[in-house]
Amino acid sequence: MKQYEAVIETLKRLGGIATLGQLNQEVFKIKDCKWGTKTPFASIRRIVQERSEIYRVRPGLWALTSLRKQLEANGIIEEGNHNADSSIVKDFNHSYYQGLLLYVGNMNGFRTYAPGQDKNKKCVNVRLQDICSLNAMPPFSYPEIVHRSSTIDVIWFSGNSLGTDLYMPRSFFEVEHSTDIQNSLLKYNDLQDFNADMYIVADKRREEDFERKLRFSAFDSLRKKRRVKFLDYERLVDIYEATTKISKLNIKL
Repeated sequence: MKQYEAVIETLKRLGGIATLGQLNQEVFKIKDCKWGTKTPFASIRRIVQERSEIYRVRPGLWALTSLRKQLEANGIIEEGNHNADSSIVKDFNHSYYQGLLLYVGNMNGFRTYAPGQDKNKKCVNVRLQDICSLNAMPPFSYPEIVHRSSTIDVIWFSGNSLGTDLYMPRSFFEVEHSTDIQNSLLKYNDLQDFNADMYIVADKRREEDFERKLRFSAFDSLRKKRRVKFLDYERLVDIYEATTKISKLNIKL
């Protein structure tokens, strides 16, 4: 079997759609295809970019052209400038990027959490509750603070040296596809005393809005201490794909 045929077959096995990270992990399970190259991941990327049998749904996500209509009927629509602001694309993107953040957290050994109201939403074809490693928010602080944190889109937790079930937040992520970034900054204002990273995850085009909101006097402390960082979608996809490669090679970050 040729390499491009193996990629297409893997897409079929994954329901006609997959992230590049999934392809990197699954394609080598096809035994009758030889990858006689030192850069197989680059070959997979080239195949999805160049083969007419495959099309790009959005950053990091690829699908079979032959199943386009079927996927669209299921709400999986190719993103473009003409529909980027439609509700169906916004909803898909929010849970898609939440899922990527959860996958990266899991692969890096963190315990991962997403809000209860999002658990049945899907990252492509997997429910977020099936990606999260935590079913409930750990009681890491006072009830008011824990409740305030419970609406944050994704949280990575790390355990303590005692080996108990007491987990502390390591990173907070708010995915801001279309909602007001200011609301997330207000949450982060309340959490800034925790030794945890804080991120606004959004389209690169929203970085200017992020910087403008961060200059509000209410967020002076966040800005001066550089507590909140901006992570754009393309960079998140790069991190996810790089992490899946490392995981495939059984290398621990």
